[in-house]
Amino acid sequence: MRRAAIAAAALLLVVPLGCSEEEPDAPGARSTPTESAGSPEPEPAPSEAPFDDPSEETAGEDLPPVRDSMSLPALMREDVVGGRIRRTEPLGGTEAWNSWAVTYTVDGATVSGELLVPTGPGPFPAVVLNHGYIDPGFYTLGRGMSREQEWLAANGFVVLHTDYRGHAGSDPVSDLGRESRLVYTRDAIGAVKALTRERYVDDDRLAMIGRSMGGAVTYNALVADPDLVDAAVVFAPVSSDFTDNLRRWTIPERPDGAQVLFERLGGPPERNPRPYRELSARTYFDRIEVPVLIHHGTLDDSCPIAWSRESQRLLREAGVDSELAVYEGEGHAFGPRFEDSMRATVAFLRRELRGR
Repeated sequence: MRRAAIAAAALLLVVPLGCSEEEPDAPGARSTPTESAGSPEPEPAPSEAPFDDPSEETAGEDLPPVRDSMSLPALMREDVVGGRIRRTEPLGGTEAWNSWAVTYTVDGATVSGELLVPTGPGPFPAVVLNHGYIDPGFYTLGRGMSREQEWLAANGFVVLHTDYRGHAGSDPVSDLGRESRLVYTRDAIGAVKALTRERYVDDDRLAMIGRSMGGAVTYNALVADPDLVDAAVVFAPVSSDFTDNLRRWTIPERPDGAQVLFERLGGPPERNPRPYRELSARTYFDRIEVPVLIHHGTLDDSCPIAWSRESQRLLREAGVDSELAVYEGEGHAFGPRFEDSMRATVAFLRRELRGR
C-alpha cells in the first residue's frame, strides 16, 4: 500500500440503498455453503460505532471537523480492525485458482465472504470486491460479483468478496446502520485489513472494486482511509452524493428507513442539508490519493451516467487521477461489454499496482 503520512485512520459509510436491481451472477454460480465457524482469536466487542452526538466539535490533524458522530469526518478517525481470514468450506476452482467460503472479523463482528486464491507461490496482488444492492433476504454468500471474482482470480489476483453485515453468514446490522450504509464501508475496510494479514497477499499491491451501491462503498473507503489501497475501480456506481441516492431509492421505496435517517439527522436534506453533505464522499474527494477508474454505460436506467460524469468532474477538480470509461449502449448490469470492461480493469490494475 502507499505509505503516505496521512493522519486519518479509517472511515465507514455507504450511501443509502444502492441500485435496486440485483447484480448479475455468472451462469452456474457456485452454491452457498452453510457456514461453520472455527475457534476465533480474541477480538474487540462487535461494534457498529455508536451514533451518539459528540459533545463538541473535534479538532483533527488536517481532518475536517466532526459536527456529528454519524458522519464521514467522525468515521475518518476510527481505526478499523480486520481479523484473520478463516476458511470455512472449499467451494471449488480451476487449475488457475481455488476458492473458499470464509469469515473475518471487523472490530469483533463476524463478516462472511468468498475468497479466491491463484495457484502458485505468491505473494499475489489482492482485490476486495464490494457488491451492489441485493435484498438481504435473498442474498447468498459471494453473490453479485461472481463474474468479476473468477475473471480476476484467473488473472493472478487474490479476491475477497465481502458480504457486508446483515447478508449471508455475517452478523446482523441495525436499522440505522443499514439505512446509512456506514457499516458496509467498515466491512470493506476491514476486508482489506484482513487481507494484509495473509502471507500469500502482497500488501503493497492492494485494490478495491465496487459495483453499483458498492461503488459508493468504495468511494467512502477511499476518503475515509486514503492509504488503504493503491487503486480503485467502480462499475455503474450510485451517486457520490448521499442525497441523490436517498431521493432515488430510500424515500420512494423505503419510507420507514428514510424516516429513521430524518429523525437521526435533524430532518430531511432540504431542511438540514449539512449532515447529508457530511455523509457524501464527494465532499471529501480531495482526500483520495490513488487512481480511480469508473465504468458506466450510456443506457443505465438504474444509476444514470450523469452521476458518474459529475463524480468524474469533481474528482478531477479535486486533483484525483481518475478516468471515466463510457460504454455506448450498455446498461446497468454490463452484459455485451462486460469482457471489455474487465480487460480494461485488469490492464488498469496491472499498470497502477506495478512496482508497488
